[in-house]
Parts: sequence; structure tokens; C-alpha cells
Amino acid sequence: MLRSLLLLVSPLLMSFYGGVCFVCPEICRCSQKSITCNSATESLKSRTHSRLSISNTGISVFPDLTSIFSLESDFILYICDNLNLRSVPTNAFIGMTSEFITMNLFNNGFQEIESHAFNGTKIDKLVLKNNKYLRVIHEDAFKGAFGPTMLDVSSTALETLPSRGLESVLMLVARSAFALKRLPPLNTLKSLREAQLTYPSHCCALLSWDSNREGSVIPALRNGSSNCGDSSPANPSDVTSGDSLTLDGPLASDIVGFTSAEDTFGSMDFYYPELDLCQRRPALQCSPEADAFNPCEDIAGFGFLRVAIWFINVLAIVGNLTVLLVLFTSRCKLTVPKFLMCHLAFADLCIGVYLLMIATVDLMTRGHYSQHAIEWQTGVGCGIAGFLSVFGGELSVYTLSTITVERWHTITHALRLERRLGLRHASSIMVVGWVVCLGMALLPLMGVSSYNKVSMCLPMDIETPLSQAYVILLLLFNVGAFLVICGCYVCIYTAVRNPEFPGRAADAKIAKRMAVLIFTDFLCMAPISFFAISAAFKVPLITVTNSKILLVLFYPINSCANPFLYAIFTRAFRKDAYILLSSMGCCESKANLYRMKTYCSENINRSKSSSGSNGNSKAPRAVVWMSSFPHVTPRPRMQRV
Repeated sequence: MLRSLLLLVSPLLMSFYGGVCFVCPEICRCSQKSITCNSATESLKSRTHSRLSISNTGISVFPDLTSIFSLESDFILYICDNLNLRSVPTNAFIGMTSEFITMNLFNNGFQEIESHAFNGTKIDKLVLKNNKYLRVIHEDAFKGAFGPTMLDVSSTALETLPSRGLESVLMLVARSAFALKRLPPLNTLKSLREAQLTYPSHCCALLSWDSNREGSVIPALRNGSSNCGDSSPANPSDVTSGDSLTLDGPLASDIVGFTSAEDTFGSMDFYYPELDLCQRRPALQCSPEADAFNPCEDIAGFGFLRVAIWFINVLAIVGNLTVLLVLFTSRCKLTVPKFLMCHLAFADLCIGVYLLMIATVDLMTRGHYSQHAIEWQTGVGCGIAGFLSVFGGELSVYTLSTITVERWHTITHALRLERRLGLRHASSIMVVGWVVCLGMALLPLMGVSSYNKVSMCLPMDIETPLSQAYVILLLLFNVGAFLVICGCYVCIYTAVRNPEFPGRAADAKIAKRMAVLIFTDFLCMAPISFFAISAAFKVPLITVTNSKILLVLFYPINSCANPFLYAIFTRAFRKDAYILLSSMGCCESKANLYRMKTYCSENINRSKSSSGSNGNSKAPRAVVWMSSFPHVTPRPRMQRV
């Protein structure tokens, strides 16, 4: 039976609200918006209830409970389903009881819990769940209070918990608290033994902290003992016979009838757990556990990847910026190959920026990424990084395919210059590519798949059929581009092997070099495509941890290599670079040499075209135009006079 309790208040309103009729208690003054209770100790002295319930009312002012006092040791307070209550004020519960109290403050309209709200109370359990508008618990809300030992903030809009007042919390419940992306400083949860959270990464942070925090012996039970080390036996069964008390030396043999204490009284291995000064703290229990997409590790996962990602992103950014700078400042006529190279360099630059963002976050959160994982993965930064990754990757593949088709068209119609691809046509093709790639990169930001599934910010969410279809379509786009390139080069090799057509030697050389470059690019992408397609069909063949090797070493390697293979290592690019440097007063001799070679080449080709027939005069022009492509510049053969 419960001891005498000095109150029972069941509010409110003399009319029906929500299907329940409320009667104002004798000790309270009730209005349509507030309840005030006085002298509860005298008026309810003979009552034996342990519950105060203020539920399903229309009050908009928090009840004045400061004059209520209970002597019950298991007093329970219910303030719930009051949708017009907006805050818990300062000293809201002071003086209610000197014993531990359970507070069920759920499903209200609370938006804020003010400073010192729980001052003067001993809180056993505090349930704040389903207060979906609750965004702020003041830093000093628990100042002057003891407890709580259990805190439930499930289904609230809290973005963080107070950094003070949680030292006594043994159990923390925060299920479906999606706005709670950042835990308070973990040292404030020093007594925590069980946690039921929303995000697996928070459990990673708590479990890592629990395994590494200083002192596994409970401080309250150690009592300053210096003998609580690994050598201390945890139970009496670990004590060996060599550790028993014995009498050695000549005195033992002089004692007549001497027998050991064990022989007389039997075994004395008594064990009293409550007197164990070296009790070990139980392991922290936390759910949900880390899943396949979010293992408990840093973004890079491996040490060598952390080095590789910086090396690759620096090369990608520097190389592609150099290409764009030289091509944009070049005084030579803008040709279709140079125009397409600008788009390829910009796409690869996007991949370099994406890698720079990932590498920077990995460096800043090294060793404690789990504490920041949700903030990063659900934040704007991860969305931007994912957008740059998909947009840059798909635009790069699209541009490579366009370059290959343009080469095939040029070589196939080398004798019909009127059918060659012009800048206007190339611009239209790239506009279509930009629209398609922008659409594919924006879909995850609109709810089709998601960039926040993994720490690398790639669209790996295939939980819904629409998301799965999107990922499969993305992969098929890359496979389709590869097939287009293969088909074009089969046609190119078929054409250039025909000896009847003049002027094809330079074309064949260009085609072969480009084939090596582009096939190398797609060979690097083949492992990613293979494992990604299997994962898209929900048959993963590789873990997220191991897939980071592919994503760092294979996925962006083309963005690092393309500016060097397609531009910087070519003769045409070096000519443009030296001419640009000469305008700044550097490398003038090299620039003059390239100007002279260009002038001689143009004169020789002009003389050949003027002396040849109409049919044969068009072939050299095609070769001259193709020499503007930055991969290979065919050398004209000068006749010796």
C-alpha cells in the first residue's frame, strides 16, 4: 500500500475538451487558461494517492505547482496532451517533493525548457517524448536538480542536449529524434550505461568513448585504493594456492600440533561483491548498431587512402586549372577539339573539388568522425560534394564520348570538310550534355536516392524502387558511353586501315593514341561499374570500407590523369603555354621557336594545297585541321632542295 500522499489534481475546465470532462479540485483555482493550487498539504493530508495528472487540457500557462508538497517516495507527475503549453518556466517544480519524482511531460506543445526549470527536484525519470515542437533545453535547465537517471527525448525537434546536468543519466532514449545530429560533450554522460538512439554513428561515438575513457573501475567504489589494477583478481576463483597465507621458517616447526587455518576451518575463499573495491564498470549498451553503409571508422578508412586522396585531388585541381587557364588565354583560334577539352577539364575539376572537400572533412574529423558523421552527411556540404561528384563524373564521361564521336566523324569524312562538326553543333551537343548531367546530379537532392547514405556522399541509397532505378540508370549511362566509344573506335580502325584513301596516316596515329587513352580511362572505371551494378541489384560483393579503395584510387584517377594525357603532355598545349608565358616576359625563346614552326607548317601546307588537284588538295587541309587537336600534331615533311 502507498503511504499517505497529500495531493491528487485532475484538471480542468468545467466543459468537455477532447472528449473528457474536467473538474477543478477544491484546493485549486482554475481558469480557462491556467491552474493554480495552494495549501495542498493541509487540504489533502488524509489522501493516499501518489499521482498528479494534468492532461488533455486547453491551458496555455504552465500550472503553478510550487505550493504542492508530497511525502511519497514514488511520486509520479503527468503533464501531457496539453498542446497550448509552450514552455516549462524557471522553478516550475520546486518544492513539490523531497523524494525522487517521475515526470511524464510528453505530447505537449513545448518549444523550450527554460533555465533552472527543474531546480529543487530529484528526478528519477524524465520523459519528454513526442513533444514535436521542443527545440531547446537550456544549458542550465537541470541546474539545482539531482538527476535525471533516465531521460527520454524521442520524437522531439531537439538539435542538441545541454552540456550540463546530465552527469547522472544512466539511460538515454532518443529514438526518432532526427534533428538531434550532435551529441553533447561525452564527458557529461559519465554515468551512461544504456542508450537507444536514432543514428548508428552516435553509437559508434559512444562505444568508442566508453572503451577508451579513463578508468574502467567505478570511482565511487574504488575509495582511493591503489591496488585496483589488472593484477587484482576479479573473483576468488582467480586466487592461486600460492596466494594463501602460510607460516614459513623455524617457528612453524616448533609449534606443537600446528595445523593450518584451512585444515581447521576449511576453505576461506569468501566473496562479497558489495565489498569489492575494484568493481568494473559494465559495458555500455547502445542501439542501433553500425550498419554496412556506416561502419565505425573515419571517412578515408585506411591510412594510405588518406595520403592518396590528397595527392590525387591536388593533381586534379592543379592540372585542370592549368588546362583551363591556357586554353582560355590562348590567342589561337578556338577549334572544336579545344572547346571539348575545356568541358572535359571543367568536369574533371569538379571531381578534384569533390575530393578536396572529402579530404578536408576527413582531416578535421580524424579519430572522431562518428561524433560529426550525421552533421556532415545530412548537411549542405555533403550535398554539394555529392552533386559535384555525380555532375563532374557524368559530364566527364559524356565529354569523352563526344570527343570520340567527333574524332570518328572527322576521320570518316576527312575529304568532305563541309560536313565536319562546327562550334555551333558542338555547343548544342554540350548544352544537351549539361542538362542531362545536371538533372542526374540534382535528383538525389530532390529525394530520388540520397547523398547522405554514406560518408563519401555518393548516391548509394537503393531502399525504394525509384532510388534503385535511378542508381541503375546512372550506371547504365556509363556503360552505354563505354559501348559508344568502343563502337566509334571499331569504325575508326576499319576506316584508317583502307590504303585507298589519302592522308590517313596522321589520322590513324591520332586515333590509336586516343584509343589507348580512352580505353585506359574506362578500364579504370570497370571495377567500379561491376561492383556498383551488383550492389544496385542488392547483391553487394564488396563492403563499403573496401569500396573506398575503388572510389579513391580508381574513380577519380581519370580526373587526375586526363589533363596531363590529353593536354599538358602534348605539343600543341606546350606551344600555347609558352606563348602565354612569353606575354609575361618568360620563355620568349621557346615561344619564338614554336611560332616559327607554326609559320613554316602553315606555308608548306598552303603551297601543297595550291599546287595539288581538287581531290588531293582537301586531304592535307583535313590533316592540318586535325593537327589542332591537342593530342598529336602531325609533322609536315620538308623536302630538301
